Amino acid sequence: MISVDQALAFMLARARPLKQRESVSLTDALGRVLARGESSPIDVPGYANSSMDGYAVRAADAVGRDGVRLRVTQRIAAGAMGVELPAGEAARIFTGAPLPPGADAVVIQEDCHRDGEQVHFHAPVAAGDNVRPRGNDILAGSEVLVAGTRLRPQELGLAASVGLARLEVVRRLRVAIFSSGDELIQPGEVLPAGAIYNSNRYTMQGLLSALGCQIIDLGRVEDSLAATTAALGQAASEADVVVTSGGMSVGDEDHVKQAVEQIGRLEMWRVAVKPGKPLAYGRIDTADFIGLPGNPVSTLVTFCLFVRPFLLRRQGVPQVSAVALPVPAAFRWPHAGKRREYLRARLEIGTGGVTASIHPKQGSDVLTSTVWADGLVEIREGRTVEPGEPVPYYSFAELLF
Repeated sequence: MISVDQALAFMLARARPLKQRESVSLTDALGRVLARGESSPIDVPGYANSSMDGYAVRAADAVGRDGVRLRVTQRIAAGAMGVELPAGEAARIFTGAPLPPGADAVVIQEDCHRDGEQVHFHAPVAAGDNVRPRGNDILAGSEVLVAGTRLRPQELGLAASVGLARLEVVRRLRVAIFSSGDELIQPGEVLPAGAIYNSNRYTMQGLLSALGCQIIDLGRVEDSLAATTAALGQAASEADVVVTSGGMSVGDEDHVKQAVEQIGRLEMWRVAVKPGKPLAYGRIDTADFIGLPGNPVSTLVTFCLFVRPFLLRRQGVPQVSAVALPVPAAFRWPHAGKRREYLRARLEIGTGGVTASIHPKQGSDVLTSTVWADGLVEIREGRTVEPGEPVPYYSFAELLF
């Protein structure tokens, strides 16, 4: 067996970034990976504007004077343009509205009193008060989006703010999936004795959809070498990456490993991780192959730890490693294991602050623990944990998206 770190490094070294690109509208760009950096063609804002509702003035009109009164000669709303502001005059102005020529400060309306055509105020005024200068956020020509960025809502808003209607992104990664096992039944069907519903199919679909992949779902494959070989061949011919669940152990009915070795090559098998030891990586023709364990928790955990970063790297994302937050343990873990363990955990707030609790059942078959949890706690090889000791916590908010 190889370590978690060795396995991840091995897989990432073989993650070939896609070269094909496509142009998409901003409405279709969420979750996609930017293929080309983007620079702003404009200053943002394109003009000095007011950051508050109030009155635009020349600051010099108020310097060294108490109880300043100025005549209000114009009203400027957002989207409107004022005219030159002479000395001794003020302009009623609203948040986001352009500063009229000649004005260099805005007095907020809470510091003013309007009396007919006059406004008087007593707060100190200095040039630049409550004014957003031109280019305060973005200067024309500056890079606003970096290639390899996975586009979130805020990146889409930023692109829109500089007038970009379309973005060049990496094409969707085609990922073929299937589950191995005669015991698997489709939800909605009658469950015979000895059978189980195929939960992994929907777990993998959800995980891949969250990563923006194009899914080729081959469903369930029967437990035979011929059927497994045929399914792998079909998957490899249609997809960039093939991900399977189940059939990776050494039992008489575990055919995936043998089938991969027959029509491709297996380059990595078995990792010192719990749950998920039978994880495998290989190649079938030009497609990558990743074999996940069949137990439902093992499928989820190994996807989060290995498949997610691999698929992101294939899409050109440079930073793919999840970041752990050190959190005091609210549990005791007296077992020093030989494999790195990932426990289903959740954060809880108490009188002493935030701590990490673990689900009482940590078996790889206990799928309810993944719903109860909001993340994973990592227990390194040979380590025990006492209450209050910091442990690395990985949030599902990061691991699943």
